[in-house]
Amino acid sequence: MQPLALELSSDRSILEPLQTANTIDRQVEELKTVLEEATDPPVTLVGHSWGAWLGYILTSRYPRLVKRLILVSSGSFVEKYAPLTQEIRLSRLDDDGKREVARLLELFNMNQAGNGDNDFARIGEIFSKVDSFDPLPQGPAEIEFSLDIFRSVWREATKLRRSGRLLEMGRDIVCPVTAIHGEYDSHPAAGVEGPLSLVIRNFRFILLKNCGHKPWIERRAREKFLEILHKEITSAG
Repeated sequence: MQPLALELSSDRSILEPLQTANTIDRQVEELKTVLEEATDPPVTLVGHSWGAWLGYILTSRYPRLVKRLILVSSGSFVEKYAPLTQEIRLSRLDDDGKREVARLLELFNMNQAGNGDNDFARIGEIFSKVDSFDPLPQGPAEIEFSLDIFRSVWREATKLRRSGRLLEMGRDIVCPVTAIHGEYDSHPAAGVEGPLSLVIRNFRFILLKNCGHKPWIERRAREKFLEILHKEITSAG
């Protein structure tokens, strides 16, 4: 989220925490430590994709740290929508792309790393393309990918969602929550809007047209997204 963090830092203090721990609990504690040591809580917390779930879990456990939670392009909070993400992504690939994804996923599922982090970065690159509607040109991602951390954390996360405990955490969130989601995102909006509206008392959902998984890179949705995000952050005080 570095490009978005830089965009927002023009008129306010922004912190972009990075996760290095290999379990959900440790990532939550890692983020908690950063917020307590580098900020003056409560803060406005913006999470994208997995970061949306992480921010949601942290806010449920430590409500005093967060005064407003903004979820951008979150994954589905209930299991029944989960398979749709992969179905949507595969439907947008040509035959060569499907074969490459199938090969990489087979390596991951069999715990055969192949080229390890490079393969993981490659599948992320493929999915990023099909998750985007009309993206602006982007430079190479300046980030280290870790397949081992992904495997470990995502294994826990899927169990958390499948058990229903992930959604139930929303009942412990007391601050206002806004979810911003792209209409073209391969993560179904219905898996976010409906479930969270049932468990979070102060919840608002905003759907952006002509927008994929990363709203800040979308040619037709970027300005609207930034306008909404600035307004949400400002309203938090």
